[in-house]
Amino acid sequence: MDRLETRELAYFATVAEELHFSHAAERLGMAQPPLSRAIARLERRMGVALLRRTSRKVELTPAGSVFLAECRRLLDGLDSAVRRTRQADQPPRLILAVRPGTGSGLLAELLRSYDGAEPEIVFTHDRTKALRDGTADVALVCIGSDDLTDLRTTQVAEENPIALLPREHRLAGLATVSVSELRQDPFYQEQCPPMGLDEILDRVALGRLITVVGSAVGERLTQEVCAVPVTDLPATTLALGWLGHIAKPEITALAGAAQRIAADNGQVPVKAA
Repeated sequence: MDRLETRELAYFATVAEELHFSHAAERLGMAQPPLSRAIARLERRMGVALLRRTSRKVELTPAGSVFLAECRRLLDGLDSAVRRTRQADQPPRLILAVRPGTGSGLLAELLRSYDGAEPEIVFTHDRTKALRDGTADVALVCIGSDDLTDLRTTQVAEENPIALLPREHRLAGLATVSVSELRQDPFYQEQCPPMGLDEILDRVALGRLITVVGSAVGERLTQEVCAVPVTDLPATTLALGWLGHIAKPEITALAGAAQRIAADNGQVPVKAA
């Protein structure tokens, strides 16, 4: 069959998301009849039924569900390609994605070791998504918890887990705590909530949250919040990650800075394809 056109992917994805031809046509800024004909023509060309139509509703077939996921992936990839191409026409710069609340000491050390123009910093909880959609060139990621598929990485540092507790909490005076002890508190959350560090610290101070973070956060503690090491959780390996097929000298330079930091800290940089 002839190669599909981008507009056909966009047409189908919109219909599949709306499950209503009139609403999809309105969203696309076109009339319903040509949209219906375009989808029918797409199904004939592919030789599969993508939608199940009745007088009352439109549903995705199993093949349609698969094709919707593929359409989204392809359209997102096209958007990313356009974004990166536009960036390539601009003066060289590096965009670094980091998690809100990343230890300022580690970040400052990385930037000091980088021999180049200061990178632009993007704060986001989904750093790997920022890499894949072209929002960022490199990111500080966590080995073992982030999806590193298709990424290259080099280790920067390790962070030990610490529990954030209100200063007056019954566990705050202990030298160490265990996860089982933390779980006895109704405000304990296994996963650190996706919010900025300032809000996390405010909630802990008010007694509304207990959670575990990396030890670099310790430099940002307030008088109302204390940190206690957690004995039965592993350390988190922080790494610099980037898409393996993206070649920029600025990325290579920043990766070199990360490797120097790891060496200075007595750690062997870990690289992954």
